[in-house]
Amino acid sequence: MKSTSPGFQPALWTLLALASASTVNAGLDRTERAVARHAAAGARAAEALLERTVNIESPTENVAGVRAVGDAFAGELRAIGFRTHWVDLPPEMKRAGHLVAELEGTRGKRLLLLGHLDTVLRGEPFRREGTRAYGTGATDMKGGIVVMVQALKALHAAGALKDRRITVMLTGDEEDAGLPLSVARESMVALARRSDAALSFEEAVNGTATVGRRGINGWTLEVTGETGHSSAIFGPERGSGAVYEASRILAAFQAELGNEKYLTINPSIVVGGTKAALDDYRGTAEGKTNVIAPVAIARGDIRYISLDQEKSAVERMQAIVARHLPRTGAILRFDDAAYPPMTPTPGNEALLKALDGASRDLELGPVPALDPGRRGAGDVGFIAHLLPCLDGLGNGGGGNSHAPGEFMDLATLTPLAQRAGVLIYRLTR
Repeated sequence: MKSTSPGFQPALWTLLALASASTVNAGLDRTERAVARHAAAGARAAEALLERTVNIESPTENVAGVRAVGDAFAGELRAIGFRTHWVDLPPEMKRAGHLVAELEGTRGKRLLLLGHLDTVLRGEPFRREGTRAYGTGATDMKGGIVVMVQALKALHAAGALKDRRITVMLTGDEEDAGLPLSVARESMVALARRSDAALSFEEAVNGTATVGRRGINGWTLEVTGETGHSSAIFGPERGSGAVYEASRILAAFQAELGNEKYLTINPSIVVGGTKAALDDYRGTAEGKTNVIAPVAIARGDIRYISLDQEKSAVERMQAIVARHLPRTGAILRFDDAAYPPMTPTPGNEALLKALDGASRDLELGPVPALDPGRRGAGDVGFIAHLLPCLDGLGNGGGGNSHAPGEFMDLATLTPLAQRAGVLIYRLTR
C-alpha cells in the first residue's frame, strides 16, 4: 500500500552488489558464508522468477491472476520443503485469498515472513534496461517476494532450513483489502499469535529497514446550513452557510493538529452548494452565486504512528467540529476499514540491530531505520501489536510504485537476499 521511496540511487546499490560478490568475512560462520554464496549463485534464477511473476497480471480484483502469481511462488517454496495451502475468503469479498507456506520444525524462533501478491494497476510487461527491471509489481512487491524466496532457497542449499519453524504468508489483497478487515486479516493474526517475530519484505528504501509505519483511516465530514439569498449571509436568520462552516473546520484541523509529528489529516475532495453529493471519491455539486450553500461534504484520510495518537486526534477533531458557526451543523464520521499502525517498539529495534549486524558482517554496510513518516500503511500493521516486526527487507532501488513505469534495480536482489538469509539463520539457529 505504499512505501514512499526517495528514488533510485544507482551508486549505493552498485556498491552493495560489488560487496556481495565477496562473501568471505570473519564476522560470518561457515553456514552463513554458504548462505551468502548460494544466494549469489541464485541470482539468475531470481531474475527469471521476477520476470515470470511480473508478466502475470495481478491487480487485486483479478482473482485468477493473483492466484496464478501465488501458485508460481508456491511451487518455488514447495521445492525447498514448505507445505503450502490457500486461505480462502468468502466469495462475496471478491478477493483471491492468501497463500500460506510452512516449515513445521522444532528449532529456533518461529518466524512469520510477509509479502503480497496483488498490484494496484494492470500488468505492464517485464522489460530490462541495464540493471533496471520494469513492470507492474516489480518493486511493489513481487521483487520483495523474490528476495524472500532467494534467501530461503540459499538457506535450504546451505542446510540451514532443516527443522526450522518458518511460515510465509503472501496476501492477495494488500493493495485493496477485502471487507470486513477482521475477516480479511483473521488468518494473519492467528499466524502471528503463534510466531515469535515477523519480517515483511516490502521495498528496502535506500539501504534502510522499517521499524515503524503509520496507520491510516478515512473520514467524511457532512456540513449543513441555512439557505437563502446571498445578501443575508452572516445575518441572524441565515448564519454562515455550510461552505464557511466546512472551511472553518478544515482550517482548524490544520491549525490545531497540523504540527504534530507523524500525524497528517488530508482533505482529499470537497464539494458544496445548493446541492452536493459525494460517492466515495467522486463528487458533484451545483449552486448559484446569489444563493447561500446549505450543504458541504469533505472526504479525506488521517495517518498516525500509534493508536493513542489516533484516539487523541479523533477526539480533538470532533471537538473542532462541535464548535459550530451560527445556524450550521456538522457530523464527522470515520471509516470502519482502518489500517493499524506499526508503532516502533524495543522488539522492532532489536530486529533492526540483528539485521544491521548481519549486513555489516556481509560487508554491505550499516542499516539505519527509515523515518516512519516516509512509509505508508501496510499489512504488518495488523500484527505489530502482537510481536516484534521488521519491514523493508525486500528489493531496493525502485521507483514509480502504483504508476506506469514501475521499476526496481536487479543489482539489489542478491545482496538483500544475502542480508535476509543471514538474518533468518541467526534468528532461527
